[in-house]
Amino acid sequence: MIIDHIYIFSDKGQETDELVKFGLTEGSGRKHQGIGTANRRVFFENFYLEILWVQNPKEAQSVNSLDIWERSNYQTNSYSRFGICLKNTEDTDSIFTGSMKWQPDFLPQGSVVDLITNEKMPWIFRLPRYPKRLNITEPIYHKIEIGQLTKAVFHLKSLDFEEILSKIEKHSILEFHQSLEECLILDFDNRQQGKIQKFPELSLIINY
Repeated sequence: MIIDHIYIFSDKGQETDELVKFGLTEGSGRKHQGIGTANRRVFFENFYLEILWVQNPKEAQSVNSLDIWERSNYQTNSYSRFGICLKNTEDTDSIFTGSMKWQPDFLPQGSVVDLITNEKMPWIFRLPRYPKRLNITEPIYHKIEIGQLTKAVFHLKSLDFEEILSKIEKHSILEFHQSLEECLILDFDNRQQGKIQKFPELSLIINY
């Protein structure tokens, strides 16, 4: 199973400035029509990191089944601030059997997102499988000279969907551990440089 991207809910996205100061190159961002969110993104050789926030509270509160508004208020409730998008390949079919189906306004009509979610767990989702994808070029060179994500470890307060999580762990570079505090640890290039950088405001640690 291949990671397409990982998102972290933030406070208006300004935390991305710390990633840029660290030496990462920011790519393009966008607004998500219909759910009231916007993002800033950092791209790497094999995935991208999305810093997400609500820019239209009314829209975010209108999609109750998705808990967008609740997740954006992670600091005052027990909702997870994280999300994992897996690439839509045949090996993910068993993960999303019986999952929630969602038609976003910002995707073409008939394009459905498969989504698994509950309050204390990250979103686990996959985008539609398109016959051909647009070749969009984003910057993937970073001053700190990191390229490939080689492990992503989520420390979560709850480990619901244990059967699903075990399938994902078995067939991907993702790991899940139960912890008192939420945290995401991203390892790049098998930690070849032997360095570590912490971003407390994003509950994020980068090893490289």
